[in-house]
Amino acid sequence: MSRQLSMDTVRQNFWKEEYLREKMLRCEWHHKYGSLVKAKQKAKAAARLPLKLPTLPPKAPLSPPPAPKAVPSRASSPALEAPIQSEMYPVPPATRALLYEGISHDFQGCYRYLSTRKLDMPEKRYLFPITTNFTYGWQLGPPVKQELVSCKMCRIESFFRKNGTFSLLDPRDLAL
Repeated sequence: MSRQLSMDTVRQNFWKEEYLREKMLRCEWHHKYGSLVKAKQKAKAAARLPLKLPTLPPKAPLSPPPAPKAVPSRASSPALEAPIQSEMYPVPPATRALLYEGISHDFQGCYRYLSTRKLDMPEKRYLFPITTNFTYGWQLGPPVKQELVSCKMCRIESFFRKNGTFSLLDPRDLAL
């Protein structure tokens, strides 16, 4: 929309009065309703804050049971004293060395380490199944490659239903 160039004194005074009238209306509205709006904004902001739970006092540490003095002390390795902190077996040094050879962009370094680590069975990497999904792959053994000896038409005939979509199933098609 183009601007009108024929602005005389009457039109200029009209726009000046309109501007001042709108400005006064805004000031009056703010004077009348401004405190209510601020109160609502504070209430909404307070509702958005997370609920703080009360803090519990710290419990006194339990005293360790007294150690029997009759057992002779022997030098034990630090591996036996330290509790198991990981659910995985330690990585062999040869596999760990792959991390520091080259970069992943050249299919070395981290890429080669992860691909090598992926080839190990879960039983060799983890101490125990961590999730229930691990039980599906636990102790499966090496993958067996199956050769497809059937012809294409045999696979098509065995895949599709012979009786149609909505007809009663043939007893030979049901798996018990």
